[in-house]
Amino acid sequence: MAHQAGIGVNLRWADTVLLVFKPDATAELWLDTAAVSIRCAVKRAVAAGTVIFEHDIADVTGMSFPCVTFGTADKVLCLFREDWRFGVAFDMNPEGKLDVDGFTATLGTLYRELHYKHLYDALSEPAVFDRLLSAGWFPFVEIITAEFRDLLRHCEAGFNVGEIEDKIIAKFDDARMQRILERWATKPHFATKAELLNAAITAFCKKEPVAVIKILLTEIEGVLNDAHRAAHGGQGAKLMDLLAFAEASAERKAGGSNTLLFPKAFGQYLREHTFANFDPIAHTGTADSRHAVGHGAASQDSYTMPRALQAVLTLDQLAFYT
Repeated sequence: MAHQAGIGVNLRWADTVLLVFKPDATAELWLDTAAVSIRCAVKRAVAAGTVIFEHDIADVTGMSFPCVTFGTADKVLCLFREDWRFGVAFDMNPEGKLDVDGFTATLGTLYRELHYKHLYDALSEPAVFDRLLSAGWFPFVEIITAEFRDLLRHCEAGFNVGEIEDKIIAKFDDARMQRILERWATKPHFATKAELLNAAITAFCKKEPVAVIKILLTEIEGVLNDAHRAAHGGQGAKLMDLLAFAEASAERKAGGSNTLLFPKAFGQYLREHTFANFDPIAHTGTADSRHAVGHGAASQDSYTMPRALQAVLTLDQLAFYT
């Protein structure tokens, strides 16, 4: 149509370009005119039509064009801009069986990796990830699109994250903690421990970190084992197998290993932090480690509110994995 009208097509200022080649040698070119839908996993239950904000997003798994009709013999190409970066995907459909779902997932992966590039960069940079890990932090789902950005900036700059931990804790008011508890209640393997988990959340709201840590760090393995039994005909497993199960479960649920759930990196976090060993002779145990807490070997001054929040967020991560 542009050719017939004698008008050139300028892609310079376009944000989203969708080109659909039809079997009859015609094509449709959509320049910022096709509605775009981003398929997300969210942190809370929402009704259809509810406005979703970025801080509600737990993961991004697809990008599609709901108002564009694709034929099975079509060929497609999409170029889009995200901030100062570009993503391009295409399917020349040589077999004449256009995989729209696969194209949607590919676009979603591109969008996710471009929009959240700072997260992927952080986890691929050993020095930054090690600083996060040593401070007990991780891009937990609950904070990944909210408070985590400040944590990451501090770690990248080599600053002490303790400077902003109080600010982060202040954002976890009673209402937010209740939403976390409600999320846990929807999971059968969490619901069996409802009274214990409720006691931990109540203690957090009362600023009682000892109770939070004592309860949650010793229940994480039990929650994982209950999830494993549910998935394996009642068969339990040892700790290392449970951690592998958590990673595999997250990958299966999210459709890949490179999603915002970061299952492999979280597996490392669990092994090197939550379930880290300690030296009982050298008294190296802290309230970060389930083993030190369970054996009464964690120093009293390590039972802090930041460590309590990390315990909450660690267990909460598993609610998205299993």
